[in-house]
This record gives sequence, structure tokens and C-alpha cells, in this order.
Amino acid sequence: MATKHEQILQYIDELPVGEKISVRQIAKDMGVSEGTAYRAIKEAENKGYVSTIERVGTIRIERKKKENFEKLTYAEVVNIVDGQVLGGRTGLHKTLNKFVIGAMKIDAMMRYTGAGNLLIVGNRIRAHENALNTGAAVLITGGFDTEEQVKKLANEVELPIISTSYDTFTVATMINRAIYDQLIKKEIVLVEDILTPLDRTIHLKNTDTIEEWHKHNYETGHSRFPVVDSQMKVVGMVTSKDVMGRERSLPIDKLMTKQPMTVNEKTSVASASHMMVWEGIEVLPVVNQSNKLQGIISRQDVLKALQMIGRQPQVGDTIEDIITNQFEEIHSDIKGEVLYRCGVTPQMTNYLGTISYGVFTTIVTEAANRVLRSYKKGDLVVENITIYFIKPVQIDSIIDIKPKVLEVGRKFGKVDVEVFNEGIVVGKAMMMVQLIDR
Repeated sequence: MATKHEQILQYIDELPVGEKISVRQIAKDMGVSEGTAYRAIKEAENKGYVSTIERVGTIRIERKKKENFEKLTYAEVVNIVDGQVLGGRTGLHKTLNKFVIGAMKIDAMMRYTGAGNLLIVGNRIRAHENALNTGAAVLITGGFDTEEQVKKLANEVELPIISTSYDTFTVATMINRAIYDQLIKKEIVLVEDILTPLDRTIHLKNTDTIEEWHKHNYETGHSRFPVVDSQMKVVGMVTSKDVMGRERSLPIDKLMTKQPMTVNEKTSVASASHMMVWEGIEVLPVVNQSNKLQGIISRQDVLKALQMIGRQPQVGDTIEDIITNQFEEIHSDIKGEVLYRCGVTPQMTNYLGTISYGVFTTIVTEAANRVLRSYKKGDLVVENITIYFIKPVQIDSIIDIKPKVLEVGRKFGKVDVEVFNEGIVVGKAMMMVQLIDR
């Protein structure tokens, strides 16, 4: 039977899009405490089908599909620009497909404005009205208000009209940044994208005997199964090593590995792969916040996902991408050793105008990654990095990075990295990494 928390989540999920939600009302409707209702609403917000907006309240919004992640709802725009909703609150759940900056005459502005757009404009009442009539929402910059008739029209057509104290350029930058951040997040493959769901996951109960393990092993050919209690909470993991040579009548809970390592659906595949390699695990149970089984992932699933990530084109560049894209490979004439060259741009510096510690770490990690790939195809996970010497390197400098492989085996590598500026050593690092075959 579903818990009260799960019942509330299901209740919220079934509410119509645009419905206003309150802790008190949910508590009353579901017969629970306000604390329980509050926790469920917060989880619904984390899952992306509820949004809380200052001075508006909490509303049910459309749950976004992963492939449509770069689209924003008007409710999210309100949060991004710290806006105030002047009218059309019932349309906050709707998704905008593009925004138009109204820095032109009204006739020209309307040629670019259509249904599903967001017009960003100042104190121009006629533009507000025309945009709403074409099916576009309005974001008024500079902290201006609008006329009552425009607010009334916004309520009628169910399109929000929002006011923000920021200027037009700042608002456009903030919205662009939010879309870009979501594009970067879209690229990160999560456990939920690759897991074998619960309805296809073979699991054992802690009251089962070894006989049940043999039965599932014969039917599926698999030898590792999660063990759950009566509430479907993961309490153990059982493998062929555990049951080998044991009486078939023995209970599973007497020999299973208790408190096994688990991951949740929002864990990144990269993090899960690190865990599996580090601990030598073949199968990981996937659980929710209540530790209830949601499915499993295997090492094979993870490696396939890592291969898929490697083949996909980049969409949104992180700071790390900006740094590593500048790497230029240079071969030394004297010893034939590989050198990498990189320029220090403003994005790579701290408030003093010198290269930041985090950027330096990224640079030495990327150099080690590239040099190890010449020895072994695959990915690496940094196990230990020691930066034992670093000097300030100012903006617009050119640095040379010289990685030296000290040791490389089947699963581990050891690399020493030196960084030079104008022939002078400005940084040194030692790295131990785990190597993951593809």
C-alpha cells in the first residue's frame, strides 16, 4: 500500500495544470499534517511539476520531457528575473518558445511577435496590449506597471504580464543563461535514463530461501539480485558467491550482503561508474528517497551509456569545455614528449586576474587524460590529485603543460604534470587515476 507521502505526490500529479496549491489545503484534503504536505510539495517541485513563485504562490505546472528541457515556463521566468505578476496568473504554467526584445517601432515589433512568445519591453502600453492579442506574454522591464485594461486582457487570454526591476539587456542575458544552463544539464545522463525498471527487475524477499535464488538463476541466467523487505525497501544483495555450497532451505537474509551500496534515479551515470569500478560492483540497486527499489543498473549498462555520451555532439559548453577546447598539442623536437599549450582567458582567472586554482586543476587533469589515452582507450576517474607547487599566472598568458606517465596498468595510472609559463615552472601536480575500459 502506498504511503501518505506517495499518495500526496500522486494527488498533486493528477491536479490540472495551472491549479494553485497550498500546504493547508493539501493537508485538509488528504487528512495529513501540514509538515507531511509541505515535504510532498517540495518533492513535487524537485521533480518538476510544481513551481513556487514569490507573491503568487505554488502552482501545478506541466512536467517537462527531457528532450524538451531547453524550454522554460513563464513561472520559471518569474523566478529568474525576480518578477512580479501583474495579470494572467492562470497562464504561468505555459511554455514559451522564444523571447522577443521590443527595441523597435510597434509595427515592426509585432511582425516578430507571435503565439507562445515572450515580449520583453519597457513602459509601452500599446505594445503590451498588442502582444497579448497575438498570444504572447509580456515582461515589462525597468520596474514599470501597466494599465488596468491590459491586466484585465491578460486575465482573459490567460497569458501572464510580468514586471521586473532589471533592464532589458540584463533580463535577456538572465533568460539566455537559464536556457543554456538547462542545455548543459540535458547532456548529463542520469541513472533514471538507463535503469532496468522495477517491473523488469528480478528481486528476492528477505523471507525467501536460497531455493528461490536457484530458481531465478535458472530462469534468467543472472546471479546477482537485490533483496527487499515487505515495504519494498532494499535490505541486501545476494550473489552466487553468497549461496555457493549452502543448503537450499537457508533463508536469504542469513547470508546476503546487508546494507548494500545503492544509487538514486538522479545520480549521474559518471558517478555511478566511479562507484562500481571503485568497489568492484557489477549490479547496483536503484532506490528512491524512501530506499524503496526502483530498478537496477549493471556495469554493462553504465559502460554503454558512457560510450553513447562520448559519441554525442556537444550542445552547451561548461567552463571545463571552454578551457579544454583551447588545448593545442605540440611535440617536442628534443625527446619527442607531448606538450600541450593553452591561453589564459578572462573566464579562467580569479578576482586578482590570475589563473584560478580550480582551472589549474582542470588543466592538469585534461593533460593527464589525453596522455593516458595514447596508452589505453577509455575514460579515467581521478582517484587522487596533489598540487604541490603553483605560482600566479596572469591573464592573457600562454602556458605549456607537460604530462609524464610514471606508471600505467590495466586499471590504474600515475601521471606527473608540470606547467610552464615563458619557460619557468609555475605549477606541478601528481595524479592517481582509475582507468575505465570502453
